[in-house]
Amino acid sequence: MSSNEHKKGQLPMLTSMQLFLMTFGYAGVQVAFSVQTGNMGRIFQTLGSDPTKLGFFFILPPLAGMITQPLIGLFSDKTWLPKLGRRMPYLIGGCLVSLIVLLLLPNTGSFGFGYGSMTALWFGAVTVLFMDLSANVSMQPFKMIIPDMVNEKQTDKAWSLQNIWGSLGGVIAFVFPFILTSFGVANTAARGVVPDSVKISFYVAAAILLLSTIFTIINVKEYDPETLAYYHGFRSDDKTHESFIDILKHAPKVFWTLGIVEFFVWFGIPYMWTYSTGALSENIWHVSDPASAGYQAAGNWFGILQAVYSVVAIVVGILFQRLNDKTRKMTYFLSLIAGGLGFIIVAYGHTHVSSLIGFVLIGIGWIALISIPFTILTNALDGKHDGVYLGLFNCFICIPQIVASVASFAIFPAVGKSMAHMLAIAGVFLMIGGCLIWIVKEEKTQVDMTQKGE
Repeated sequence: MSSNEHKKGQLPMLTSMQLFLMTFGYAGVQVAFSVQTGNMGRIFQTLGSDPTKLGFFFILPPLAGMITQPLIGLFSDKTWLPKLGRRMPYLIGGCLVSLIVLLLLPNTGSFGFGYGSMTALWFGAVTVLFMDLSANVSMQPFKMIIPDMVNEKQTDKAWSLQNIWGSLGGVIAFVFPFILTSFGVANTAARGVVPDSVKISFYVAAAILLLSTIFTIINVKEYDPETLAYYHGFRSDDKTHESFIDILKHAPKVFWTLGIVEFFVWFGIPYMWTYSTGALSENIWHVSDPASAGYQAAGNWFGILQAVYSVVAIVVGILFQRLNDKTRKMTYFLSLIAGGLGFIIVAYGHTHVSSLIGFVLIGIGWIALISIPFTILTNALDGKHDGVYLGLFNCFICIPQIVASVASFAIFPAVGKSMAHMLAIAGVFLMIGGCLIWIVKEEKTQVDMTQKGE
């Protein structure tokens, strides 16, 4: 994917096929991640978790991401294995751990720990922690190769493509239980045991993750250190040691202003994963018992709704490939307002149709929040510490999720233990985050060879 004839300090234009090859494998990572997030609340309530304490389990994913992604960024910025590359070795490691966890997690209730036992819940929690650690390790290589290899003119297209494939992976993961149930696979089980429809979904996700990892390793050829330095305009032999603190001191201003936006956007997202199944079962099926057929049907319906917002994200993501400096922030603002309204509609609607409409709007907000901020950030990076900056930026996504999960212990009882009210809160925070995009001033990386000592 390199060209020795290209100008120093400028990344080359990539073909559509090259962009496809470097982003398509993200679908497999998202299948694995989505099958977990889409079923986590269902699994833990099936195991006997108190709904008022679900927030505890949802602290684990962002905590894992906040620790893992900056470290992967730091280490991979300094890694180069001739036959594997800079980022790909970490994809392999994350994939191997994820495969093990995907086979263990849905079987937590089948190991004889007992319904509602602390052993079962702790086993599930530790398994989820390892799942999230490995998922974050697998995700980071896909995020980091974009600023490594894609020039400013193609970043909108690259991030949109990656998230289109990620959304496709989400669709596959979310509809698994529903499709399997329609083919006669059991969607209920003994109290405390996860249904076969969910178990098989995890097994298929593991297979897809393995295949997508192999596909990416074979087809993505990263720039070697000398070529990377040439295209980004810095010295490849620069051995200056910089700590996290040193790197943060030189972070572009947009890194911090986007962080403020991300706090409000991501505060409410865990509430969608935690409370949607319960809210749907209460609003539409009028049940709250996790062992009931109605509750498990609501779990399947939530999978379909997540597939709906993923399909919407794919369609809208195709349009987002044409965004530019003049349209990017307005699009983000309008998309997140729509997404916030979607949460409120789901919270207070009592029909299948109203929940569908709500998740269509959530899909519009979703593709905006997972693509546009990364485009704005990567356009401001110079290529030298891209992995670290993207890893540290992930802290702005993880910290609000941790805060929200801890806050849920007080908020959930305060709103009358209404899962619907929790979704409405998520919607309000999403709209606030959309409004705050106007504090962000986009920056461009202009390579000045005299300043780089060339």
